Amino acid sequence: MMSSKYFAIGAIGAALGVAIGAFGAHGLDGKITQHYIDIYETGVRYHMYHCIGIMLIALLAGRIGESKLLRAGANLLIAGVVIFSGSLYALALSSVDVLGAITPIGGVAFIAGWICVAAAAWRAKGNRAS
Repeated sequence: MMSSKYFAIGAIGAALGVAIGAFGAHGLDGKITQHYIDIYETGVRYHMYHCIGIMLIALLAGRIGESKLLRAGANLLIAGVVIFSGSLYALALSSVDVLGAITPIGGVAFIAGWICVAAAAWRAKGNRAS
């Protein structure tokens, strides 16, 4: 059952995003430069957006039916959170700038995921009777 599984994954991811964001706001102040705080906050922001997106995909699956495209979209958003946000967290905490080279891979996963969701919604619209 895609709907409940992916909704739970998104909700757990969002809870982790809140915890990671709180750690950044309260635990990193004065420990890393503002430049790295900004990078960390970007990671948290995209983390939260895409976890909410995963929950919305789960709701969409419940409405239009499960599909390989919706599952691929959700999985790509999960990968994007791990790669995009994870690389930004690692970069901010370690100051190893080469980690920033990984970040665009996560961004591509986000874009591909949303394209999959759009295609699934488009196909579902075409399959419904007017």
